[in-house]
Amino acid sequence: MSLGSVLLGVLAAGPAHGYDLKRAHDGRFPAARPLAYGQVYATLARLERDGLVEQVETRQHAGPERTVYALTASGRDELRRWLAETEQPGPYAADELVRKTITALHTGADSVDFLRRQRAVHLEAMRALTRERAAAAEPGTRIALDHTLAHLDADLRWLEETRERIAQDGTTR
Repeated sequence: MSLGSVLLGVLAAGPAHGYDLKRAHDGRFPAARPLAYGQVYATLARLERDGLVEQVETRQHAGPERTVYALTASGRDELRRWLAETEQPGPYAADELVRKTITALHTGADSVDFLRRQRAVHLEAMRALTRERAAAAEPGTRIALDHTLAHLDADLRWLEETRERIAQDGTTR
């Protein structure tokens, strides 16, 4: 229930409509793919169906009509339960980067060139995220960017170790 739980967390600050929820999510998780409005509203519908949020009013300003949602007591309980759970580390073995590298290796493609190009892409992403983190005023945004940067750094170490292993083995297959 990850997205739903995150939206419950946003609503913990007070009632909001879908547009505000999307904007808050995208601001809190700047390195993640921005949410689609359809995702937000579909998730809100499920949360409402499950009794975790309720519609508290409908507002109409200059734009379209906006339905405002608020947490229910069950929603607050669910949020507390979710936050109390720890997360298992991800397996990462099925990551697209790993899949592509192993496929390149087994198909005879130039694995070393692929790894070199991938390293350049990772370095550029790290530079951009480092600039974004330096400009971020909100601590939560900086924390989310730190997490992404740490994963990129680990990927860079893996790319370098993999390149060295392929060079030592003297094979591209």
